[in-house]
Parts: sequence; structure tokens; C-alpha cells
Amino acid sequence: MLTVTFEDAEAALAAVDAPLAAAEAHGTLCGALVAIGGLSAGDWLADLVTEAVVDEDALRSRNLLETLFDETAAALSAQDMEFEPLLPTDAESLELRASALGAWCTGFLFGIGTGKLPPREEMPPEVTEALADFAEISRATADSDETEESSETSYAELVEYVRAGAQLAYENLAPFRERAGRE
Repeated sequence: MLTVTFEDAEAALAAVDAPLAAAEAHGTLCGALVAIGGLSAGDWLADLVTEAVVDEDALRSRNLLETLFDETAAALSAQDMEFEPLLPTDAESLELRASALGAWCTGFLFGIGTGKLPPREEMPPEVTEALADFAEISRATADSDETEESSETSYAELVEYVRAGAQLAYENLAPFRERAGRE
């Protein structure tokens, strides 16, 4: 379980002038962890933060992002399925949450693309299916034709699918990740 909240991550990323918002940055992190063996917090932050840390606020923000990295890596590799994508809380509008889920999936696909994975035809079929679904979810929006209750249920189901799909990809691609490493 993450101790870093969505709001904390948003503030930290803004403080270090990162080009991504929290959901997409976390998705990118998760995708990279799935695809790159031996990825470190320093590697992720070097790709995410282009400016040197120069003041106390930026240093605190960087430390918080390192905590997010450590907690995410631990959750993905844990056997108890406690991994969760970093998304806004249910207190936010469904439109904002759906948009963040789409951004998370976009980030995940980008992150996984940074690794040296096998061609699609060599990947486990359940992983290729999940990745194709993530591409569809990346375009997610709230459906105004559904009732609020139905929309909330659909959103919750998508979040659960993404959570399980990311965990599945992490587990199934371990042999490829370990073999390839980061070059």
C-alpha cells in the first residue's frame, strides 16, 4: 500500500518541474518496472526530472518521489497483490478520475516500451491482451449516458482490471526483464 498520496505526488512533481502529472508519471514508473530489470529510483528520476535539485522544497519533493518509487517497486514484487495504481481519490469527480486512469495507462504503455521486451508474438497472450486493453483504457472518459452509480461501478471495475493487469504483466515478464536488464 502506498503512503504517498496522489495529491502529494502531484505537488512533488510540480515542485521539481516534471513534465508529467502524478497518474501518468506513476504509470510510466510501473511500466518501466515491468520492462526493465534493475531499474533504480535514480534512473526513473533522471528521466523524469530534467533540472538539478537546487532548493529544500525540490529536495523534499525528490525524496517523496524516491519513496513512491520504493513503495511501488515493493508492491509490484510482493506476493500479496497489494499493488495499486496512483489515482485521485473517490472525492474527486468521475471525469477527473477517468482522465487520470487514462493517463496512467498511457504512462504504463510508455514505460513498458522503454524496456527490451520480446516481440509481441513471444509475449504471454494474457500480457498482450492486457496491454491492448490498456491502450483502449488510455482513451477512457466518463460516459454521460450512464447513471452515476453505473459509471462509478464501471470505473471501479476498470481500476481493478488495470491493477490486476499491471501485476500480471510484472509477474509474467519477469524472465524477460531479468534477462534484458537496462542497457
